[in-house]
Amino acid sequence: MTPGATLLATLAAEDGERRSQPVTDWAERIGWVIGLLLLVALVYWLMRQGWKWRATLQSDLPEPEPLPGEPGAPRLSFTGRYHGSTVAGQWLERIVAHGLGVRSRADVALTERGVTVARPGAGDFLIPAEHVLGARLDKGIAGKVLTEGGLLVITWRLGERVLDSGFRSDLASEHAAWVEALGHHHPNPPADAARPSQTNEPEGAR
Repeated sequence: MTPGATLLATLAAEDGERRSQPVTDWAERIGWVIGLLLLVALVYWLMRQGWKWRATLQSDLPEPEPLPGEPGAPRLSFTGRYHGSTVAGQWLERIVAHGLGVRSRADVALTERGVTVARPGAGDFLIPAEHVLGARLDKGIAGKVLTEGGLLVITWRLGERVLDSGFRSDLASEHAAWVEALGHHHPNPPADAARPSQTNEPEGAR
């Protein structure tokens, strides 16, 4: 084969390879991307609607008390995270009204006025001493699961409802002192749990 024929054969082979390469279907790819974005938007919209629906069902829940101007000297305190609130004993029945469903950092303190919860970027609130029913160590609340005993759950009364609020200190070893100070509480409170007894009141309330 002459050099000219060899060159022509090589060029023909390269041209065939280029023609055999798959052609990118940009229209199909763009369609898939748009479909995925629409699916994500739909899921987000459904989540927001569910949140609003739950807030509507909880519209009878009174707003938590704001932090007092002079809460008193803290007997216990920690910095950590607020993981949400639920109906007492029902860790998936999340409370979303009045910002109680917003997870956030929190500075928590026990004073003579009760439990103060200061949340940067979210609403602060007070759990009055006379409304505290007790505390326990747990591992999950509002769909958030931690290690066994890694969550401090404070049970308290807000209006006619009994709630569980979950906290986690940056130093989990601090939780035990809170349970001791606030009193142990069973995860399924009896019907009359809305009436706090003296044994369940925090030390600062006595």
